[in-house]
This record gives sequence, structure tokens and C-alpha cells, in this order.
Amino acid sequence: GKKPFLFINSIKMSVLQHALASHSSAQLKRAPLHTKPRRKPCIVAAVDAPQSENQQGQLKGGVSIRRRPPLGRETQPCGSLQMRVTGMPEENKPRNILEEIVWWKTAEVDQMRERVPLVMLQQAAKGAPAARDFKAALRKKADETGKPGLIAEVKKASPSKGVIQPDFDPVRIAKAYEAGGAACLSVLTDERYFQGSFQNLLDIRAAGVTCPLLCKEFIVEAYQVFKARASGADAILLIAAVLPNQDLLYFSKAAANLGMQCLIEVHTEEELARVLEVPGVENHLLGINNRDLGTFKVDLGLTEKLMSSPPGQQAKERGIVVTGESGIFTPDDVAEVQKAGVGAILVGESLVKQGDPAAGVRQLLSLPAQ
Repeated sequence: GKKPFLFINSIKMSVLQHALASHSSAQLKRAPLHTKPRRKPCIVAAVDAPQSENQQGQLKGGVSIRRRPPLGRETQPCGSLQMRVTGMPEENKPRNILEEIVWWKTAEVDQMRERVPLVMLQQAAKGAPAARDFKAALRKKADETGKPGLIAEVKKASPSKGVIQPDFDPVRIAKAYEAGGAACLSVLTDERYFQGSFQNLLDIRAAGVTCPLLCKEFIVEAYQVFKARASGADAILLIAAVLPNQDLLYFSKAAANLGMQCLIEVHTEEELARVLEVPGVENHLLGINNRDLGTFKVDLGLTEKLMSSPPGQQAKERGIVVTGESGIFTPDDVAEVQKAGVGAILVGESLVKQGDPAAGVRQLLSLPAQ
């Protein structure tokens, strides 16, 4: 029979795969037995220079989300203990949920790196089977159906809605999406806020799902790019509100070197104009998120507004695949964003909460029943 997708060629790689997927498992040994483990230095507070804002609330590089607390983390490592700094001013707290998630990601990546060193992760990523062409799959399905290519999202919960699908089986849902006519899948990997995991990526790919997979992670470090590829992802999400163009270029190049594409997400006309300046952006996809990730309010009309703006027209002229995201629940919603000029849509909540996700996909895209 066919060999499983997972690239397990030895017991050593099997152990590595287990470590990649488990955030709560025992740590891998990082030093030979004859050496003493190094202890982290005791740091009471790490103070960063405050990030200056302009009148629109944007930080340097055009981003609107601070990557870390401006005065350092309240909790700091001190050997095997954690030291807490009290009396921090209000400005050192997250201003919205996206900023809270981004700040947590920095600490989470540190924990991941403790379990699986970057060099091991790089080896696993580079030894993975070739990535599938995410953008080509969307275009192919759009040509077949006359509808925007669908990226169906495998999502259990969200910070704004709580648990969306209590009977959550990522493999069952992924297979149903594919059977219903989805072009690609988006898999939430964040554990704390969305109850996802990199294990879901591994399981879906191992189950034989052939749709290209988007790793829906809040990426702030290159480590996550390698982790996505090692877990079977074919594309990654990059958020313009979080990442300045320098980082967008760096991460998109890292992804491309691993055979992956990027879905670069914007929410404002200013972000869209800025992202269009990133070299090589035509090789990736753009996403217009109708949900404000700071407040989680949704405005479906945002897609039309941005697509009709000068940078939106430029994206069309340059042939860039633009994806409409969030707030898409009905065939009329699909028609609205398609009329605005998008070539793809990303839909999660309205599909994943259904008992029959395959039927939900066909109904959303007005496809005939099978």
C-alpha cells in the first residue's frame, strides 16, 4: 500500500515528530549526560525602549500591534523559578486581544525551543515531503466552479465566540471539507486562545487529506515557520498589523525556501498599500480580514472598500490572488465579496459548527449535491 505521509524514517525521527506536536510532553534532553545542564540567568526585568506611535496609533514600520510589553515582561525567569515584577503601569498591558496573543507567542516559542532546538526542527522541515501549491489549488477550483476558491477552516474555538464546535474531530472535519469541494484548508494551531494544535496539522496530513494546508498561527519568529513546514503545512499566515515589511519579507523568503506560500493578511488600506511594497509579494496571496482583530467586530463591506481603493486596484492589476476573510456565512455573502474582486475566500465558523460540513461547503458555494 501507499506509504504514510509522515516522514518517519527512524526511531529518532518518530521521537522528534512526537516532540513537535506535544506542547505538554516531557522535554527533550539537550545536553550529553556528562555535561551539567545550564541554568538560565536570573533576570528581574528586561526593559525595552518604548515604541513611539504616530497620530493614527501606528508604530514604527506601519504596524499597529506592539510585539512585546514596552517595559518588559512582568514575569521573568530566575533559574528554575519565575520572578514577578509588580507595579507595572497600564501602558505595559495588552491594548487588545491580538496584542495579548502576540505577547504570549514570544513566551510560547521560547518554551517550544526548549523542547525541540531549532537545528532539529530545521532538519525535520527540510526532510519533509514537498509542499503542495496552495495558490494553484485555489485557482484550479475557482476555474472549475466559477466561485472563489474556498479555504475551509478547521477551528474548534475563538476568543470572541468561545467553543464553536464541541464535537471537534479535526480529521473528520477536514475530510468532509475536502469531499464538499474546498480547495484548501486552514488549520488553527494556537492552543491557548483557539484550542488548536500543531498535532491537528500532523493528523490531517497523515489521514490522507490532499488539499493544501494553511498553518493558521500567529507568527512572530522564524521558528514557527519551520515548525509549520515540519508539521505538514503548505502555507503560513502572516499578519501585517503585527509584522513590518522587513519581517514580512524575511518570513516570506523563509517560507519560500521551504516550498511554502504565505497568506499576508491586512485590515486597512494603509496596510494593503504597505504590503504591496514587499518584494516578491506576487508569489504569495493577500487576505482582507473583515474582522478587526483588535475588537473582533466584523464588517463584510470592508472587502469591497479595500478592493475598490487605489492599492486594491493595484493588486488586481498585478494579478495577486486576494482572499476575503471573516463574516462570510451565506451564498449572498460569497457573491458580494466575489463581485468586489476576490479570487478566494476563507470561511470557518459558518462551516465548522455544522453537523455535515461537506453539505455546508456545497450550500455555501451553491454547488450541486453529490
